[in-house]
Amino acid sequence: MAKILLLGSGELGKEFVIAAQRIGQTVIAVDSYEDAPAMQVAHDFEVINMLDGDALDKIVAKHNPDFIVPEIEAIRTERFYDYEKQGITVVPSAKAANFTMNRKAIRDLASKELGLKTAEYRYATTAEKLRKGVLEVGIPCVVKPLMSSSGKGQSTIKTEADIEKAWEYAVAGSRGDVVEVIVEAFVKFNSEITLLTVTQNNNRTLFCAPIGHRQERGDYQESWQPARISDKDLYEAQDMAEKVTEALGGAGLFGVEFFLADDGVYFSELSPRPHDTGMVTLAGTQNFNEFELHLRAILSLPIFEINLEKTGASAVILASENSANPTYSGIEKIAALPKTDFRIFGKPSSRPYRRMGVALTNNTLETPIEEVVENAIKAASLVTVN
Repeated sequence: MAKILLLGSGELGKEFVIAAQRIGQTVIAVDSYEDAPAMQVAHDFEVINMLDGDALDKIVAKHNPDFIVPEIEAIRTERFYDYEKQGITVVPSAKAANFTMNRKAIRDLASKELGLKTAEYRYATTAEKLRKGVLEVGIPCVVKPLMSSSGKGQSTIKTEADIEKAWEYAVAGSRGDVVEVIVEAFVKFNSEITLLTVTQNNNRTLFCAPIGHRQERGDYQESWQPARISDKDLYEAQDMAEKVTEALGGAGLFGVEFFLADDGVYFSELSPRPHDTGMVTLAGTQNFNEFELHLRAILSLPIFEINLEKTGASAVILASENSANPTYSGIEKIAALPKTDFRIFGKPSSRPYRRMGVALTNNTLETPIEEVVENAIKAASLVTVN
């Protein structure tokens, strides 16, 4: 059985560890704080600053894993190339992890090297350079830190007066030690999708049914599967996803995000790991959820096909206040609902709008997706986190 070093131990990592435990793998969970969700179900854990390359080297040497599986962005990813040379498999690959932990590398790969359609963009390392970039791409536009997750530091500039505030917010929301932002022209899109893309070592690339989602404060609030998309747009998105994942190399599940607009499909972002919007697959929408797919691809277990078996939706359960010992009320109400489930992540502390769990609903493939989403939102609203 394999030994896996999981770098980042949030809710996505927790579900990955559970999937690994079910088929007898050993997992060491790593994060910057103790009692992180994945640590609660892993065989062992380590608490380090993963931006400290020496500390990272020490735990890799200590545990000598077969696989290194990144779950977050704030990691000294350039060390991954050395680990690969040592014979350790970095998931999906050192190149993929290194490129996609930084929006600059992945955007330049997609736009400049592969010629994928993206929003026009510029980079900025100061507020003044941001102002210049904003004037070049036009207003409205979107500003994001090059290193962040779950929408942290992301904002929309609607007037020139917003530029300074957007710079400060992006820097505050940035992870790691990269003080740089990307400013993107605003794409007049009709919807956004995540296309979970599974690359395999010895088999063809597979795609999950597209997932739709709604964002607020830069973070997803609900996701649903399947998302409505034309056959033409789906083929275009799959083609783009296959090109970019092939260029990055390795095996695993990628969350590839797209904008769907009147003039076609725009590549947006890519995560080389299970995606937060993909938590909808925990609702039983597929024969394998996204965490099981990631694990099987990593271990070179052949995945013959991915079947959409039900419609499903997830809705986030958010904290309402700061607490060092969060409590939950309303669990019995959500548990009493038909075709409904939930996950509580077990985060040791809460703050306003922190994602503490998800409500999950499903129904038959014939059920209108709006009805399934509405049920998930109602279910999530029954739980209060204080």
